[in-house]
Amino acid sequence: MKSYFIIFILSVVLFSSFTSKEKNKSVIRKEQSAIDRDSIIVFAKKYLGTPYLYASSNPQKGFDCSGFVSYVFGNFGMTLPRSSSGYKNLGTALKPEDFKVGDILVFYGYKDKTVIGHLGIICEADGMHSKFIHASSGKAQQVTITSLDTEHYTNRFYKCIDVISK
Repeated sequence: MKSYFIIFILSVVLFSSFTSKEKNKSVIRKEQSAIDRDSIIVFAKKYLGTPYLYASSNPQKGFDCSGFVSYVFGNFGMTLPRSSSGYKNLGTALKPEDFKVGDILVFYGYKDKTVIGHLGIICEADGMHSKFIHASSGKAQQVTITSLDTEHYTNRFYKCIDVISK
Protein backbone atom coordinates (compact mmCIF):
# COMPACT_ATOMS: atom_id res chain seq x y z
CA MET A 1 0.00 0.00 0.00
CA LYS A 2 2.86 2.40 0.85
CA SER A 3 4.44 1.88 -2.58
CA TYR A 4 1.19 2.89 -4.33
CA PHE A 5 1.01 6.02 -2.19
CA ILE A 6 4.65 6.92 -2.98
CA ILE A 7 4.05 6.39 -6.73
CA PHE A 8 0.95 8.58 -6.52
CA ILE A 9 2.82 11.40 -4.76
CA LEU A 10 5.73 11.21 -7.19
CA SER A 11 3.29 11.34 -10.13
CA VAL A 12 1.59 14.45 -8.74
CA VAL A 13 4.93 16.20 -8.18
CA LEU A 14 6.20 15.20 -11.62
CA PHE A 15 3.06 16.33 -13.49
CA SER A 16 2.77 19.56 -11.55
CA SER A 17 6.32 20.50 -12.50
CA PHE A 18 5.39 20.14 -16.20
CA THR A 19 2.33 22.31 -15.70
CA SER A 20 4.24 25.12 -14.01
CA LYS A 21 6.88 25.15 -16.77
CA GLU A 22 4.14 25.54 -19.40
CA LYS A 23 2.63 28.42 -17.41
CA ASN A 24 6.02 30.13 -17.30
CA LYS A 25 6.40 29.79 -21.06
CA SER A 26 3.08 31.52 -21.68
CA VAL A 27 4.03 34.33 -19.31
CA ILE A 28 7.27 34.81 -21.23
CA ARG A 29 5.38 34.98 -24.51
CA LYS A 30 3.05 37.59 -23.06
CA GLU A 31 5.99 39.62 -21.79
CA GLN A 32 7.60 39.47 -25.24
CA SER A 33 4.53 40.99 -26.86
CA ALA A 34 6.43 43.69 -28.75
CA ILE A 35 5.84 43.08 -32.44
CA ASP A 36 8.85 43.18 -34.74
CA ARG A 37 7.95 45.30 -37.75
CA ASP A 38 10.26 43.40 -40.09
CA SER A 39 8.59 40.12 -39.08
CA ILE A 40 5.25 41.52 -40.22
CA ILE A 41 6.68 42.21 -43.67
CA VAL A 42 8.43 38.84 -43.92
CA PHE A 43 5.10 37.19 -43.10
CA ALA A 44 3.15 39.41 -45.52
CA LYS A 45 5.57 38.68 -48.37
CA LYS A 46 4.78 34.97 -48.09
CA TYR A 47 1.49 35.85 -49.77
CA LEU A 48 2.87 37.75 -52.76
CA GLY A 49 1.00 36.52 -55.82
CA THR A 50 -2.06 35.37 -53.85
CA PRO A 51 -5.11 36.26 -55.97
CA TYR A 52 -7.36 39.19 -55.20
CA LEU A 53 -10.77 38.02 -54.02
CA TYR A 54 -13.39 40.51 -52.86
CA ALA A 55 -14.55 40.09 -49.22
CA SER A 56 -11.99 37.39 -48.48
CA SER A 57 -9.33 36.98 -45.82
CA ASN A 58 -8.58 33.36 -46.74
CA PRO A 59 -5.02 32.77 -47.98
CA GLN A 60 -6.08 29.57 -49.75
CA LYS A 61 -8.68 31.43 -51.83
CA GLY A 62 -7.47 35.03 -51.96
CA PHE A 63 -7.60 38.38 -50.20
CA ASP A 64 -9.18 41.74 -50.58
CA CYS A 65 -7.15 44.66 -49.21
CA SER A 66 -8.65 44.76 -45.72
CA GLY A 67 -8.76 40.97 -45.53
CA PHE A 68 -5.03 40.89 -46.24
CA VAL A 69 -4.20 43.56 -43.65
CA SER A 70 -6.37 41.97 -40.95
CA TYR A 71 -4.97 38.50 -41.74
CA VAL A 72 -1.33 39.65 -41.54
CA PHE A 73 -1.75 41.55 -38.27
CA GLY A 74 -3.99 38.81 -36.85
CA ASN A 75 -1.04 36.44 -37.18
CA PHE A 76 0.70 38.68 -34.64
CA GLY A 77 -2.23 38.71 -32.22
CA MET A 78 -3.69 42.04 -33.32
CA THR A 79 -7.35 42.47 -34.18
CA LEU A 80 -7.96 45.16 -36.78
CA PRO A 81 -11.11 46.17 -38.64
CA ARG A 82 -12.13 43.73 -41.36
CA SER A 83 -13.49 46.47 -43.60
CA SER A 84 -11.42 49.31 -45.07
CA SER A 85 -14.07 51.79 -43.89
CA GLY A 86 -13.13 50.87 -40.30
CA TYR A 87 -9.78 52.62 -40.78
CA LYS A 88 -11.19 56.09 -41.48
CA ASN A 89 -11.14 57.13 -37.82
CA LEU A 90 -8.55 54.63 -36.61
CA GLY A 91 -5.26 55.94 -35.27
CA THR A 92 -3.59 59.28 -35.69
CA ALA A 93 -2.26 60.35 -39.08
CA LEU A 94 1.52 60.28 -39.30
CA LYS A 95 3.71 62.80 -41.10
CA PRO A 96 5.50 61.26 -44.10
CA GLU A 97 8.88 61.60 -42.36
CA ASP A 98 7.49 59.42 -39.55
CA PHE A 99 6.33 56.52 -41.77
CA LYS A 100 7.77 53.17 -40.65
CA VAL A 101 7.78 49.63 -41.97
CA GLY A 102 4.58 47.98 -40.74
CA ASP A 103 2.49 51.17 -40.72
CA ILE A 104 -0.82 51.01 -42.58
CA LEU A 105 -1.57 53.24 -45.56
CA VAL A 106 -5.20 54.25 -45.93
CA PHE A 107 -6.58 55.40 -49.28
CA TYR A 108 -9.83 56.84 -50.57
CA GLY A 109 -11.76 54.86 -53.15
CA TYR A 110 -10.66 55.47 -56.73
CA LYS A 111 -14.11 56.75 -57.71
CA ASP A 112 -15.36 58.31 -54.46
CA LYS A 113 -13.00 60.49 -52.44
CA THR A 114 -15.36 60.54 -49.46
CA VAL A 115 -15.05 56.84 -48.54
CA ILE A 116 -12.07 54.71 -47.64
CA GLY A 117 -11.47 52.25 -50.43
CA HIS A 118 -8.03 50.68 -50.06
CA LEU A 119 -5.30 49.71 -47.55
CA GLY A 120 -1.71 48.57 -47.64
CA ILE A 121 1.22 47.88 -45.30
CA ILE A 122 4.46 49.83 -45.70
CA CYS A 123 7.27 47.42 -46.52
CA GLU A 124 9.94 50.03 -47.41
CA ALA A 125 9.61 53.32 -45.54
CA ASP A 126 10.65 56.50 -47.35
CA GLY A 127 7.93 59.06 -46.71
CA MET A 128 5.75 59.60 -49.77
CA HIS A 129 8.21 57.45 -51.76
CA SER A 130 7.53 54.39 -49.58
CA LYS A 131 6.61 51.00 -51.01
CA PHE A 132 3.69 49.01 -49.69
CA ILE A 133 2.36 45.48 -49.90
CA HIS A 134 -1.35 45.09 -50.57
CA ALA A 135 -4.04 42.99 -52.21
CA SER A 136 -4.68 44.90 -55.41
CA SER A 137 -8.00 44.81 -57.25
CA GLY A 138 -6.39 46.75 -60.09
CA LYS A 139 -4.27 45.48 -62.95
CA ALA A 140 -2.23 43.15 -60.70
CA GLN A 141 -5.29 41.30 -59.25
CA GLN A 142 -3.10 39.83 -56.50
CA VAL A 143 -0.98 40.60 -53.45
CA THR A 144 1.77 42.82 -54.79
CA ILE A 145 4.20 45.59 -53.85
CA THR A 146 3.62 49.09 -55.20
CA SER A 147 5.27 52.49 -54.82
CA LEU A 148 3.21 55.08 -52.97
CA ASP A 149 4.53 57.80 -55.28
CA THR A 150 2.55 56.58 -58.28
CA GLU A 151 -0.08 59.08 -59.33
CA HIS A 152 -2.88 56.56 -58.77
CA TYR A 153 -2.04 56.18 -55.07
CA THR A 154 -0.71 59.67 -54.31
CA ASN A 155 -4.03 61.16 -55.47
CA ARG A 156 -6.02 58.75 -53.28
CA PHE A 157 -3.81 58.94 -50.17
CA TYR A 158 -5.80 59.66 -46.99
CA LYS A 159 -3.38 58.90 -44.17
CA CYS A 160 -0.78 56.56 -42.72
CA ILE A 161 -1.30 55.09 -39.24
CA ASP A 162 0.82 53.20 -36.75
CA VAL A 163 -1.12 50.36 -35.13
CA ILE A 164 1.93 48.68 -33.58
CA SER A 165 3.39 51.26 -31.19
CA LYS A 166 1.58 51.82 -27.93
